[in-house]
Amino acid sequence: MKALVGVTAAVGIAAGGPVGAAVAAPTAVQQSGSAQVAPLAVVNLGLSKAQAKDWQCALRGLGYRVGTIDGLLGSDSWKAAQRFFRDHNWYNDDIDGIVGPNTVMGLQRMLNVNLKAGLDVDGVAGPATQAAFAKFANLYRDVC
Repeated sequence: MKALVGVTAAVGIAAGGPVGAAVAAPTAVQQSGSAQVAPLAVVNLGLSKAQAKDWQCALRGLGYRVGTIDGLLGSDSWKAAQRFFRDHNWYNDDIDGIVGPNTVMGLQRMLNVNLKAGLDVDGVAGPATQAAFAKFANLYRDVC
């Protein structure tokens, strides 16, 4: 028996604004048997590849394992971010690497604390959240 899991839900959180090329096309993983199936998606939430690398480097510098520093925010990068958010009481959900509303709310809380961004903590990665995330990532330009 084969299982197929799409990840449109993972990228659907950007409904608050256009993401364009910042979110890769949904992909799927196919495995046979009862092995666990995990979605593979890149969700940069408006960051350029260079900004995403800066975010990955910042997380790694803080002691969080992000996987490969490649500018593609996949599940390893988001697991690291979720751990970072949880360690600062901005996130209290599963560490699963999926960018859903709770992860976006953790990001919004982090941006509000660190940038005084004034974002609504609503779990929607709209234009204001994306702009604040880009501004935050720019603070860590070329730290790798």
